[in-house]
Amino acid sequence: MPAPVAILVYNRPEHTARTLEALAANELAAETDVTIYCDAAKTPEARAAVEATRAVARAARGFRSARTVERDANMGLANSVIAGVTEVCGEGGRVIVLEDDLVTAPTFLRFMNDALDKYENDERVGSIHGYWYPAQRPVPENFFLRGASCWGWATWARGWRVFEPDGSKLLAELRSRKLNRAFDLDGAMAYTRMLELQIAGRNNSWAIRWHASTFLAGLLQLSPGRSLVSNIGFDGTGTHCDTSSVFDVTLGNAPVRLLDVPVEQSEIARTALIHYYNSTRRSFAQRVVGKLRRMVGGRRH
Repeated sequence: MPAPVAILVYNRPEHTARTLEALAANELAAETDVTIYCDAAKTPEARAAVEATRAVARAARGFRSARTVERDANMGLANSVIAGVTEVCGEGGRVIVLEDDLVTAPTFLRFMNDALDKYENDERVGSIHGYWYPAQRPVPENFFLRGASCWGWATWARGWRVFEPDGSKLLAELRSRKLNRAFDLDGAMAYTRMLELQIAGRNNSWAIRWHASTFLAGLLQLSPGRSLVSNIGFDGTGTHCDTSSVFDVTLGNAPVRLLDVPVEQSEIARTALIHYYNSTRRSFAQRVVGKLRRMVGGRRH
C-alpha cells in the first residue's frame, strides 16, 4: 500500500484546493490515505480564512481515505509539522509530507513511494525529496545530497527518530565538529544563521532543525533531477514570504526514473546547488533570498 500523506494547512483555501487537486490527480491517489492537519486561527482576523480552508479540506476527494484533524488552538507551522509527522510515522512507519502551497506533478506519489520502498532498509538514507531547484547546471536523473529538505518530502520512522527539536544542541554540535561551512554549502546558503535565528526565537523553523539533524547524522536525501513539486506560496499570501519567481519550476507528466545511483553525496548536484544559490543572490533582490533564509520551514501560522 502507498505511504500515507500528511498535509499541513492553515488559512489559504485557494492554495489548499490546488494542492489537493494536484495530489488527487496522481496515479496512486486512489490508493493513498491522506490526513489534513488544519491549524487553528492565531488571531480573530484569521478565523474566516481558516474556516474556509477547513471547508476545502473536509471536501477532499479522490483518495483512498481523507480525514481532517482540526486543531482547537493555534500550534504554529513548526509544531503542526512535528506533531503530524510524528503521528503518521508512529501509525504507519513512513510518511509523505506536503504543505498547503505545494503543487505536485502526476508522478510525484509514484516516485516517492518507489524510493521509500527501495531505500527503506538503507540506514544511510534519511529522506526522499520531491522538489529540485531551477538550477542552470545539469544534474543526474536522481541523486543524493547530505541533509534534508522540506518542499514535498518523505521519511520513515527510523529517519524521523534523528530529529532533534533543540536548535541549541544542533548548533553546538555543528561548531564542535567544525561543520558550519559544509553545512552552509561553502557559504552559498546561510543555514547556520537560520539556525541561530531559530534559537533566538526570530523564526520558528522546523525545517532548519530537520536539515541540521540529518546533516549531523550523516544521512542522505534522495532528490529527482527534475522537480516533481512546485511551490506556489511565493505570491505574497504567506506571512513571511515576499512575491518571488526565483523558485518557479515547470512540472511535467514524464516520470523521473528511479536509477541505481551511488548512495553517497553527488558532488555534481551539490556544485549545481551552490552555483544556483550564488547566482540567485547576485541576480535577485536580497530581501527575497534573505527572508527565505530566515523563514523557510516556518513561514506561516
